[in-house]
Amino acid sequence: MSHWIIAPVVLPALLAPIIAFVMRHDITLARAASFAGTITLAAITVGLLFMSADGATHVYRLGDWPAPFGIVLVLDRLSALMLLLTSALALIVLLHATATGWDNRGRHFHALFQFQLMGICGAFLTGDAFNLFVFFEVLLIASYGLMIHGGGRVRLQAGLQYVVMNLAGSTLFLFALGTLYASTGTLNIADLAVKVRELPVEEASLVRVAAILLMVVFAIKAALFPVQFWLPATYSNAPAPVAALFAIMTKVGAYAIIRVHAVVFGPDVAVLDGLIGDWLMPAALVTLAIGAIGVMGARRLMSLLSFSVIASMGTMMIAVAAFTPYATGAALYYLLHSTFSAAALFLLADLVVSRRPGGDLLRAEPPIVQNGLFAALFFAGAIGMAGMPPLSGFLGKLVILDAMADTPQMVISWIAILVGSLLLILGFARAGSTLFWKSTALAPAPEDTDTQEDDETPPPDDAPAPARALELAPTMAALAALAFLSVFAGPISTYLVETSEQLFDGTDYVTAVLGQGEES
Repeated sequence: MSHWIIAPVVLPALLAPIIAFVMRHDITLARAASFAGTITLAAITVGLLFMSADGATHVYRLGDWPAPFGIVLVLDRLSALMLLLTSALALIVLLHATATGWDNRGRHFHALFQFQLMGICGAFLTGDAFNLFVFFEVLLIASYGLMIHGGGRVRLQAGLQYVVMNLAGSTLFLFALGTLYASTGTLNIADLAVKVRELPVEEASLVRVAAILLMVVFAIKAALFPVQFWLPATYSNAPAPVAALFAIMTKVGAYAIIRVHAVVFGPDVAVLDGLIGDWLMPAALVTLAIGAIGVMGARRLMSLLSFSVIASMGTMMIAVAAFTPYATGAALYYLLHSTFSAAALFLLADLVVSRRPGGDLLRAEPPIVQNGLFAALFFAGAIGMAGMPPLSGFLGKLVILDAMADTPQMVISWIAILVGSLLLILGFARAGSTLFWKSTALAPAPEDTDTQEDDETPPPDDAPAPARALELAPTMAALAALAFLSVFAGPISTYLVETSEQLFDGTDYVTAVLGQGEES
């Protein structure tokens, strides 16, 4: 067994309490430790990506206990990809939080940040459904602490709604796990894949109930209809770097749907007979509609960005609902794109909102410092999120449309994606013109230069300072990731389709986890 597989979980788990108890009063030391840990995590995830590139499934058995009796961590192409995405996003968010001073508004930001990374990495690596629940709870605790970082009544109210909704999901998760265990006698994902397929159809009613309950639980995490209502208030009121990190949180729910319902409740499972896809497709279509309409009607910038995240999840889950390797590969490409585009927009919004007298209200105001630069960055992020060329959002939606062409839902999915994209374009165009161009038009006209050329009025002392290069770097890095996905769309798409094929052909996964050898 390679001990590097457990490192993405152990590293932040050890670092978080050290920061919390030893460095909480020294922000410089906490920043240094957090950066060191996150950079190390990124290096480890790059190594794990190369380890999994051969298509083999690598298993880490804690205590060397064989599955399904012991706890296992499983590394394949999909989990390695999600780990790398998490570490890359974490570095971008951490740089923004330190550059803008967000991390200094509370004592435990960096400790909670590391606990959050532990929960996310654990969810992507675990090969056991119960431990997926455990890591979800770690995520919930850490994300709530980050959500209310900096305090404030509105933020506390939004955080309470977020916690209540996710606790309800946790309760349903336990019900689903209990039902599964009662029906199959196991919660190991590989073992479940075997046991579910061996069940007679007439004895599988409880398994069908458990499958639907699990989809509801994961839909809460992924903000799918009808349980998406928690996301706008949470994301729009969270600190901007936290909202950017939360861009990966909905992807944890999407990953769980892809992993569990492809490996355990896949399209070849006779006892379900396509039940999951029949429920998931309408939910994805309505989610996209809600997100697109929300973008059109938003009166605050942060609310607009939150609804755009909902729309992106709906778009991605349309492809996931097809449950084919090609469609899932397209969904994974869009997952990468939507994570970086959402992060870029939330980080940029923080720079803009902190310099506008009216905050994030979408109303015309005098131009802000660096208005042209912010407008250009917003334009790039907007065309990425809306799916316009040349950035990866256009390619991602194009691949999804192509993947849905051979499915019975082709017409409705094409209409939903194309109309949703149009509404996103209109919504972002309205917001951008209000924030950056109408504000310029309303600026006070300059005095006659013939009489005032020597009478320059200095800016007020409390005028917002221009954004420093270090503050702009995280947003530009996220936008650069979109450009990277566009330039290398061919090889990346090929890798993602191979990843999906490995996922749907669960033979190697089951053999590696349940086999008696060290690794497969």
